[in-house]
Amino acid sequence: MLFVECKGTPYEIGYQHGKAAKLQIARCIEFYACLFLKNCKKRWPQVLQHASTFEQRAKAQWPNFHEEMQGIADGSGRELLDIVAINVRTEINFGLFSDGCTALAWHTQNRAWLAQNWDWMTEQQENLIVTKIAQANKPTIIQVTEAGIIGKIGFNSSGVGTLFNAIKVHGVDSTRMPAHFGLRMALESASVDEAVRKLESFGMASSAHILIADANTSLGLEFTKSTFAHVLPDSSSRVIHTNHLLLEHPGEIDTVWLKDSITRVQTMATNVGALGDDPSWEDVTQLFADEQNAPGAICRCETEETGSGTLFNIVMDLKSKKAVLKMGRLTQPEETLSLEL
Repeated sequence: MLFVECKGTPYEIGYQHGKAAKLQIARCIEFYACLFLKNCKKRWPQVLQHASTFEQRAKAQWPNFHEEMQGIADGSGRELLDIVAINVRTEINFGLFSDGCTALAWHTQNRAWLAQNWDWMTEQQENLIVTKIAQANKPTIIQVTEAGIIGKIGFNSSGVGTLFNAIKVHGVDSTRMPAHFGLRMALESASVDEAVRKLESFGMASSAHILIADANTSLGLEFTKSTFAHVLPDSSSRVIHTNHLLLEHPGEIDTVWLKDSITRVQTMATNVGALGDDPSWEDVTQLFADEQNAPGAICRCETEETGSGTLFNIVMDLKSKKAVLKMGRLTQPEETLSLEL
């Protein structure tokens, strides 16, 4: 798996990313061009018109992100709007993505667990990369992302980590922050409170769930184009989330588009409840190997019915600032990487 170290100014960080992942970025753009045509009936020139609105907003509101995307474009030999388009892929497609991710935050006496299976179309697996980003006056970040996208799933040197779940509520507000910008902004934060405060100050452009945790606490931030809601840890200091809204969002209608999303929450809650108060790394990892209700299981297989399969599992301990990334399904891992800050 490609590991890209980036440091310097936002433009330099982007350029290093773009140059190193040129092939993966080209394939990623091609993947989403086909997906947008299938799901939205939009050809790439139409997609770029939509991306243009977000590009202007980013330039005015989040200039560092804009400069980084320009760097990615220049480093990979693509146009800026190509890169913007994949960074706002959730918003362009109105959140209609068939990915079925299961996420868990769990604080114990000795660990601050943050773990997820990330599920998506298997053809996109080859375009996943790990980026390590060192910036002046900001925490260093290690994240797993789709090539060309500036924010995703990972943790930082302040012990803040992020997970991501797609949720299908129709609509988008291009005056607000795209979901993947929100992930990056959270990863540039020093605490859960700081991350939530920043994201809520901008508002989010579409629907999704970001599970944010640090060494001391966690919070599930559900949002739509017009609402926010906080999923707080339960009495055992756990937050479990999949791909539907757990809380009320006035004026917004959740489609619960993946019916197995409800089942996966219940399965994870049951399995977590069966563990003791101080689970091992292997205990937490094995929670995500569960194949009950296959193919729409926590450890997922891509079929016509499910639309996605598990592409990787990541288990982080935010207290020690370490993570283990396993590519592929946990029942048949293809590659294992140890990540540390």
